[in-house]
Amino acid sequence: MRTTLIKASLCLALLALAGGCSRDEAPAPTATGASNARPAVDDAAERDEHSYAEPEKVVIDDLALALALDFDSRTLAGTATYTLDWKDAAADALVLDTRDLVIERVEGQADGGAWQPLQHVLAARDALLGSRMTIEAPARPARIRVTYRTSPEASGLQWLQPAMTAGGQTPFMFSQSQAIHARSWVPLQDTPRVRYSYTARVTAPQDVMVLMSADNDPAAARDGDYRFSMPQKIPSYLMAIAAGDLVFRPISARAGVWAEPSAVDGAVAEFADTEKMIAATEQLYGPYRWERYDLLVLPPSFPFGGMENPRLSFITPTVIVGDQSLVSLIAHELAHSWSGNLVTNSSARDGWLNEGFTSYVENRIVEALYGKERADMEFVISRNGLREEMKTMPPDMQVLAVKPGVLKDPDDALSAVSYDKGAWFLQFLELRFGRSEFDAFLRGYFDHFAFQSISTATFADYARENLLGKYPGKLSDAEFQAWLYEPGIPADAPRTLSPRFGVVDSARLAWLGSAQLPPPVITDAWTTQEWVHFLEGLPQTLTIVQLSQLDTAYAFTRTPNGELAQRWYPLAVRSGYVQANPAIEQFLQRIGRRKLIMPTYEALARTEPGLAMARDVFARARPGYHPITTASVEQLLAAAKPVPGAAPATVAPPPEAADPADDDVRAMPASDGDATRPAPRQAPTGN
Repeated sequence: MRTTLIKASLCLALLALAGGCSRDEAPAPTATGASNARPAVDDAAERDEHSYAEPEKVVIDDLALALALDFDSRTLAGTATYTLDWKDAAADALVLDTRDLVIERVEGQADGGAWQPLQHVLAARDALLGSRMTIEAPARPARIRVTYRTSPEASGLQWLQPAMTAGGQTPFMFSQSQAIHARSWVPLQDTPRVRYSYTARVTAPQDVMVLMSADNDPAAARDGDYRFSMPQKIPSYLMAIAAGDLVFRPISARAGVWAEPSAVDGAVAEFADTEKMIAATEQLYGPYRWERYDLLVLPPSFPFGGMENPRLSFITPTVIVGDQSLVSLIAHELAHSWSGNLVTNSSARDGWLNEGFTSYVENRIVEALYGKERADMEFVISRNGLREEMKTMPPDMQVLAVKPGVLKDPDDALSAVSYDKGAWFLQFLELRFGRSEFDAFLRGYFDHFAFQSISTATFADYARENLLGKYPGKLSDAEFQAWLYEPGIPADAPRTLSPRFGVVDSARLAWLGSAQLPPPVITDAWTTQEWVHFLEGLPQTLTIVQLSQLDTAYAFTRTPNGELAQRWYPLAVRSGYVQANPAIEQFLQRIGRRKLIMPTYEALARTEPGLAMARDVFARARPGYHPITTASVEQLLAAAKPVPGAAPATVAPPPEAADPADDDVRAMPASDGDATRPAPRQAPTGN
């Protein structure tokens, strides 16, 4: 039995003695069986199986967009003009990725500058990859132009009615191109293997400000005609656009916040340390190479915690909780300016090169600004989540270097393995080689591969030469390969201790045994991380009396903190605590961030009454969800197999202590890299 009766005196004694009793548990041993290890393969031989593009024949070197944004038709329409680099002298076609685009005409530019029509074929639509577009170009023109328009249901765009925004007066639109959704709003070589510069001219209604992942001018006027330039070459998943009632406030000379007027001041206060984060990362890994670093706070329907679009990270408002306890998400998106944006994985199979490196760098930023204890707490939380996720994950998806053919949907690459096993591997290397030596290696890695897309094999070759080979005897190649190519977590993975979590563990254990809550002098000082750890350590179900006691003391129901809500509400559903149902319905309708809402949908779908409630809530919430979130919930509900006769999740009147004013909490909206499957990561700062 997990709980024991503990008297109040023993409770306090445990609290006093708990200094170092909490840590992430011993890692699971590596799975036995045949090794997945394979020799390094040249990048050119590793085709991106999630793109129709043929970059070995021809690549887009520069893209020029001219688009009209229409809220009434929910479309972008105009032209995409490609400056091409023909690699293969025998190539006579340009192959692009598209999804649900209407192609009106295709033209090539002749030597004299005139545009001439080109033949093209749009293949049948694949449910995942979209339609292969083949443009016949026997003359191999230096420039090709495609005139097109998007579908109102484009998977990479969300169109919000004014009522769905904070201001309630102006419509809003934003993109989410990762992993392969850019092809739904621009015909492209939609693969991270191809990097290009771009310019854009976008016309829109004069009452909206348009922004892109480019050189946004903080002083730009709203005139309905916007021009952008991104001189640094980026992969397609980093191309982004947004439009709405947006204003700018500076944080520093090179950083600031774009948001709706009612949200901007709170965001600036919450993200006040952004410039300090940039400076700390530069000290570790070299100069910031993207000129500006601005943040765009999106409506609550944004499906992720953040998206690292260069120069303009998209941020969920759910991290604005008033105490900066969730700003490690900002550190994560900033870290992508080195790992991911600067050095990019060449395919989704190698997603850990983006997210694992970024999660490691994020933790180093958090440590530099907020101390090792907070960084350690976040490592413990993320690794606990990793272990839970791996329990239901097939072995071939537990490796960092996923083999060809295994990753069916690139969105599935946004798992805890990519984020947290990847970061764990890098911490392992840091401890083996020493922090100063490993920092020098990482800085050299970012410099060496700057503005390139690479595979795990390329990273492994570089590490063998510049880390293992430079410091012989510190790490065997077998140990190195086990992290990359074997499922599970190696038995010698470093363990992280958190004395503050030890206090939390003792307080929880004491309450479960004695029903006596820890004194406020202890809990009043707890951060989000400590409350997350408290909730994650509770049994799968509690009694109504226990839940009521916690709720009365700590107001978990209707909490404005999404990290707590995503843990409390599933517990309430599993335990039959129907008093929380009205707040759950409001939460699921107000928030679109998958990481925060999917656990509650999953809990509801386990019983017949709960599934009925989930379907009813989803029907009402769906108009405000992003297409990515919609697909995730649809897939979950379609596959649900509820247990007949299980405890009902009937709607009950709200508890008397509930404050109706809490319904209007807009700051607690919706990451966590992030698909149409379970939410990516469970750590406090999902992608």
